[in-house]
Amino acid sequence: MNVILAQPRGFCAGVVRAIEIVEQALMVYPSPVYVLHEIVHNRYVVDDLRQRGAVFVETLDEVPLGAVCIFSAHGVAQAVVKNAELRQLEVIDATCPLVTKVHQQAQRYVQQGAEIVIIGHAGHPEVEGTRGRIDGIVHILSTVAEAQALQVRDPEKLAYVTQTTLSVDDTKDVIAVLSQRFPTIQGPQLSDICYATQNRQNAVRELATKVNLLLVVGAQNSSNSNRLREAGEQAGVTSYLIQDAHDLNPEWFTGDQQIGVTAGASAPEILIQGVLDRLKTFGVQTISIMDGQPENTTFKLPLALLEKVKQKEVV
Repeated sequence: MNVILAQPRGFCAGVVRAIEIVEQALMVYPSPVYVLHEIVHNRYVVDDLRQRGAVFVETLDEVPLGAVCIFSAHGVAQAVVKNAELRQLEVIDATCPLVTKVHQQAQRYVQQGAEIVIIGHAGHPEVEGTRGRIDGIVHILSTVAEAQALQVRDPEKLAYVTQTTLSVDDTKDVIAVLSQRFPTIQGPQLSDICYATQNRQNAVRELATKVNLLLVVGAQNSSNSNRLREAGEQAGVTSYLIQDAHDLNPEWFTGDQQIGVTAGASAPEILIQGVLDRLKTFGVQTISIMDGQPENTTFKLPLALLEKVKQKEVV
């Protein structure tokens, strides 16, 4: 058996920034530091930060008045921001800048008088956060059938935004139906789509031409990780989504396979390495990395946090 690693894979810039925000906050603020929801969808990452002192909560009611609270990378509704102000929390916003960009785009459409369609999965934290940033009529849909059934107040005043963990390929059929039914519908430019989601799916599709088994390292509740597994299946390759090396089933491996390995945007490289180490015990002989354009996008930390870090360094 041989392994080919996808390129790119694993952490994206938004995830790197969110985790670094928690790490820096733990160093410069008195304990405890609270985090609203999972900072990113990965159990290993969350458990590691919890062991270092982060307290993860599901509602702001669990955060003491005046405490430090970090918003997760998925973003939050405006009502959450107002509640945090009422509770006098010191908020550090780890929302991915690309998610913030979606919020701002949707708000511009509303100012133009448009109803908003969010193409994404209802209930996903990012989608709920985006919905909560829009002061107006919002429709959430993710399938062609839902797009075909959509009823709106004014067909001439309609716009859409998309969940960042869905790629251009994930949304193109829905957008095609909406564009056919509502020819004047507005939407973001392709350049506004999350680069990391599309890049990882493109890599999986290329990888699928070289392997006959695909392993996606990622959390079960990670949207982009699930889409990577689906991309492998759609390419005709048996594909599994695994949290870590413990999820590997020896029965999957026949001893004469080309195995592809990739990881969702919130899966750390240490989990990938753990998978590779266990695969070696199953008989993997070689590990290579496919050709691919390395990502060099970075996002700055919040200015207030950077100032706090500088003050700490001076002291």
